[in-house]
Order: sequence, then C-alpha cells, then structure tokens
Amino acid sequence: MSVVAAAGVSGGARTPEPPPEKSGRKLTPYFLLLPAFLALIVFYVLPTLTLASTSLQTGSLEDGYALTWHWATYGDVITQYWPQFARSFVFAAVATLLALLIAYPLAYTIAIKAGRYRNLMLALVIAPFFTSFLIRTLAWRQILADQGWVVDIMKSTGLMHLTDWLGITEGRLLATPIAVVLGLTYNFLPFMTLPLYTSLEKIDPGLLQASGDLYANSWSSFWKITWPLSLPGVVGGTLLTFIPAAGDYVNQQFLGSTSETMTGNVIDSLALQQRDYPSAAALSLVLMLAIVVLVSVYVKRAGTDDLL
Repeated sequence: MSVVAAAGVSGGARTPEPPPEKSGRKLTPYFLLLPAFLALIVFYVLPTLTLASTSLQTGSLEDGYALTWHWATYGDVITQYWPQFARSFVFAAVATLLALLIAYPLAYTIAIKAGRYRNLMLALVIAPFFTSFLIRTLAWRQILADQGWVVDIMKSTGLMHLTDWLGITEGRLLATPIAVVLGLTYNFLPFMTLPLYTSLEKIDPGLLQASGDLYANSWSSFWKITWPLSLPGVVGGTLLTFIPAAGDYVNQQFLGSTSETMTGNVIDSLALQQRDYPSAAALSLVLMLAIVVLVSVYVKRAGTDDLL
C-alpha cells in the first residue's frame, strides 16, 4: 500500500458518491418521445385498426355496416384482384430498377465529381417537389402523346417498331405499361437519388486514393469500395421508391389504360365509386402486409437489418 493510500485510509477519506439523479431527468427522454409516440398512434395505429375493423364488417351504405368478423372478404379480394395485385408489384419493381440505374450515376456525380456545382445539382434534383405530383404526371401525358416529340423520334429511329414487335406499345406510348413505368420512375426518382447521395458523400476519398496506390483500377475500386459503402443508400432509396410506387394509382390512371389497372386503382374504385368499404379496406391491408413482408425479406437479404 502506498503512502498516499495509507494516509487516505488512516484519515478516513472516502470517495464522494455522485449526487442522486432526479426523477425528472429520468423521465425527460420519455417526454421528448411523447409527440412522436402520439403521432404514431393517431396517424398509423388508429387508421390501421379502423381499416381492420372495416374489412371485417358487412352491410351496405343505406343500411349501415356492422362488425360481423367476415374473414371471407380477404379471400374474395385476393381471388378477384390478384392480377392487379401482381401488376402493381411488377410495375413498381421495374420502376425502382430504372430509378436506381438513373439515380446512381447522378448521385455519384453530385457527391464526388460536381465540386462547386454540387448545391446547384442538388437543387435541380429537389426542384420537382415544388410542383404538384398531379401536374407532373399530367405533363407526361403531353410528352408521351401520340403526336408528341418522343413518339416522333421513336418512329423515325425505328424504336417504335421494336416495341410493337415485342407487343408492348402497339403503335403508341400513352395508355401502355411503358408510360406507367416511366411516370413512376420520374415521379419517385428524387426519393432514390437523395439517399444515394447521402451515402456516397460520406465515403472517405482517402479510401479511393489508397486503392489506387495499391494498383486497383477504377472498376475494382468501385466494386470493392464505393458500391459496398453505398449499399445503405441503395437499400434506402429502393425502399423509398418501391413502397409508394406499389400503392400508386395516379400514374396508371392518367398514363395507363383501363385494362391494366393497379391495386391502388381498384381500392380507389371500391371506396369512392362502388362504396364497398369492407373490400377496399381488406385489399388495402393485404397490400400493406405484402409490402411489409417483401421489405423485411429484402432488407435481411441485403444485410442492412439496422434500417428496420
């Protein structure tokens, strides 16, 4: 035992205990979370419970609805509307893939190559948000019109004949699956670009320099460094694009045909035109559950479980 320790023991010196934490400080984090918790209950839990209750009701608009626990509604909507259900996921998946192929080079350029023009390019990416979603979709009706410049270019270059041969367009772009996918891709492109930019902007340039010092070419540096480090942005961007695209109905309504509706169009028709609220609620819940399952599987397969 050292002299200082012995002196401390003999003198009866004791290490001062920290002051007791006040109970108010312990509750502070919970008070800070209270607004978000209330918003979650009001805007998510209660509407979901209302949908679940409505989907199990029977009746009519004239006689009223009663909760009868009619589970057969779920089987009826799945059996009747599974083509629209599958089409929604196919359109959303194709639009998400196209958005990724367009947004990744764009985000890479803004984050790494743009230099002093970075803020300007970011503003151009965000600029569509200042215009109504509906107006942007209606603008695509003019762009893809039968007498529009896009169709004229495709006819002059022979691309229209190729799409006709594949049975996709039948001599036009408007009111075809291509128009719907293009509208979805354009409208949700910023949701893909911004998460990608955030991930790419965080990459340390020194890592790319070090890979060059180790005689790695640009292609190897991208696949070994840039791509793995940008995966959180890829996963986040694909989720932010796929989820709203799967439930969208505006693009199909204005750019597609009545023979190729999506789940959102069916829900809109059931709720606002046919007034079949139980079927609309059941189809909405089935769509939500399917998206949750797909997202969970996708995130786990991508190795980014911390996003959930």
